[in-house]
Amino acid sequence: MSATIHKRSRKAGLPPGTPVHIGVPRAAASVITLMGYDGENLVERRAATVDECLAARGRHAVAWVNVEGVHDVALLERLAPASGLHPLVVEDIANTAQRPKLEDYGETLYVVLRMLYYDESRHELKSEQVSLILGIDFVLSFQEGLEGDVFDAVRERLRTAKGRLRREGADFLLYSLMDAVVDSYFGVLERLSERIETLDERLERNHVAELSRPLHRLKREMIWLRKSVWPVRELLMSLERGETTLVRSATRVYLKDIYDHTVEVIETVETYRDVLAGMLENHLTLITNRLNEVMKVLTVISTIFIPLTFVTGIYGMNFRHMPELDWPWAYPAVLGAMVALGAGLFVYFRRKKWL
Repeated sequence: MSATIHKRSRKAGLPPGTPVHIGVPRAAASVITLMGYDGENLVERRAATVDECLAARGRHAVAWVNVEGVHDVALLERLAPASGLHPLVVEDIANTAQRPKLEDYGETLYVVLRMLYYDESRHELKSEQVSLILGIDFVLSFQEGLEGDVFDAVRERLRTAKGRLRREGADFLLYSLMDAVVDSYFGVLERLSERIETLDERLERNHVAELSRPLHRLKREMIWLRKSVWPVRELLMSLERGETTLVRSATRVYLKDIYDHTVEVIETVETYRDVLAGMLENHLTLITNRLNEVMKVLTVISTIFIPLTFVTGIYGMNFRHMPELDWPWAYPAVLGAMVALGAGLFVYFRRKKWL
């Protein structure tokens, strides 16, 4: 999982609504892209300025402004007033440690989600915050800009005019972006499922010593995944209940589909957590059994040598009168008796299946 640098102490004592970037530092400049469209036309620009993006709102039925890189607080402050964003929204956008949530500010709707990625090279889960702002005729999306995004399918539908996206309003665009984020969770779950199956096979082959770190890392990723997905259900329930006038009733039907997908993801995550809990329990059981086997072998060896040590202790006392010391065959007789005693104990333990 990607490390996130939380510097919340920098906000201590500042007035509410003061934007301070909290998250992974990024040296690259923020990039703004614009897609303005209606049923017949589409305009797409990259590296557009703030003024160009704001001017596009009056030229198109729907304007989608995407900002990659929320570390540029000055850019957020320039974009906020003209877009009607509340100062608290700007503060939350810059703080990339937000919990998924929905906030209704009347003329705008603020949605926070977590975009999840699976790093194939490092075999770990990574996440990135995406903030979506819905207005009457526009949608603003803000990303950290760390790993790209999952919106390529939405862009392609806009370019090719496939489906009903170009004919619908800004609320349908918001639905499409949220749907793309939630659908990406299934790809992450597939990768995690493969890792779980691989670890389970290694556990069956009794590769105990190699599994402690991968199992605990996977468990931490499942906890993070659950934290990222679980609040989305509450968010969608609020949108479905029609508590905002910015989302039309026709679009709420489609939000129900995202809700169903979210519930499916949550149920899958809970199933994986149960499987991992069972694997961890089996792992600890195997470790305990292996330790017991080692201790059993050591105990049997010690038990065999206890009577032999007793015999050698007797003949190490150096008494003056020990008649058998003068016998010619005393030494080999004692050695033979010790060997016979050890062999007899070994055979007894084997019959008892202790060895």
